[in-house]
Amino acid sequence: MLRYRVITAAAGLPLIVLAIWFGDPWPWFSLLIAAAALAGTFEFYHMANFDRREPLLYLGLSWTLALVLSPHYANPDLLPTVVTATVLVSLICLLLRQSREEAFRDWAWTIVGALYVGWMLSYWLNLRGLEDGRNWVYLAMLTTFANDTSAYFVGRARGKHKLTPAISPAKTWEGALGGLVGAILAAVVIATVLKLISVKVGAPFAFRYWQIMLLGFLVGLFAQLGDLVESLLKRNMGVKESGNLLPGHGGVLDRFDSLIFVGAVIYYYVIWVA
Repeated sequence: MLRYRVITAAAGLPLIVLAIWFGDPWPWFSLLIAAAALAGTFEFYHMANFDRREPLLYLGLSWTLALVLSPHYANPDLLPTVVTATVLVSLICLLLRQSREEAFRDWAWTIVGALYVGWMLSYWLNLRGLEDGRNWVYLAMLTTFANDTSAYFVGRARGKHKLTPAISPAKTWEGALGGLVGAILAAVVIATVLKLISVKVGAPFAFRYWQIMLLGFLVGLFAQLGDLVESLLKRNMGVKESGNLLPGHGGVLDRFDSLIFVGAVIYYYVIWVA
């Protein structure tokens, strides 16, 4: 299990780093996030099927794609139009379904899946579009991975006190604290490296270290909250993993659950504080 986890991370991390670096003018990062959003939403709807829900799969995936790519819309009125059209079309589709008893519950799951995955992951594209966006994306995403890794290994080595046994029995307070400390330390190291690289390429990355430490704390906190939310979802659906696309990690949601909250939080942190 651990071997597959390491191999998958070793193969995927360079792909993510290159996609972020070449995200402008080539849309590789946008394509990567869009693919993750579609795969994650598909897993979300697949888990819903285990609880006898029947979301509007194709409509939900289409709306997910429209939401996650919304930062690229040139016309600000296009996003409200997409949302309105989706609500109208999805509600009309309910009239054509044979199983009308659970129609609105299925509709709710369709909307929630697209918002939870597509809309929340779109913040990574918003973050990439800011000034110094590439550095902020690197900082937020790599710090999230550092949090996950620290929490995993500290929890395995030292974990004794259960964090939320009713939601995720494997998570411990020791692992959560290890992830939080690991995120803060990693943020400082990553920011320092990015600053040195940015000087070499002629675009200095300016920040204050207290801002970076606070960012690391926020990443560690909201990454773990995002992980717990997905664990609660899986427990409600009666599944252990969201999928099996990523060996050693499970599904795309299992790997990206911590990123779902972090993108939005760090985007607003950068524009309001940093």
